Amino acid sequence: MNTTLATSITADPMVPAIRIIREFDAPPAAVYRAHVDPELVVRWLGPRRLTMTIQRWDAQTGGGYRYTHVGEDRTEHHFFGSFHELREGERIVQTFTYEGFPDAVAIETMTFVELPGGRTRLEAFSLGESFEVRDAMLESGMEEGVVQGYERLDEVLAGSTA
Repeated sequence: MNTTLATSITADPMVPAIRIIREFDAPPAAVYRAHVDPELVVRWLGPRRLTMTIQRWDAQTGGGYRYTHVGEDRTEHHFFGSFHELREGERIVQTFTYEGFPDAVAIETMTFVELPGGRTRLEAFSLGESFEVRDAMLESGMEEGVVQGYERLDEVLAGSTA
């Protein structure tokens, strides 16, 4: 179907937050599962040029995660956080930290909205500590990772029977 594949990434002018909206040609249960199942997450999270390995993945309320993205030049980027709340097929609230900037913790809320035709709109809201932290995230190459990651997620969902 692929009716709306554009990813919207906007900086909120009033608070140090980033809003991301993306639609998927799959039901909320499948899109949610792709965010919590580590075997699926490693297949799509981040830009195509990086390989992901998971050191810890405990996708439940009160759980946590740690993973590494490795570039072709073997440069490693480590990320970690806590799962604050998981509501199957509906919502994920988690913290997110890039180890290179440990004082820049964001809290992220992802909502999986059911659309007609078995589709999903993912609405993500990431709140940082300051406008400087938010702007550094935007300038870090985040857009490449989000856009390519969601393109890869489309591929995973197309082959998924979740």
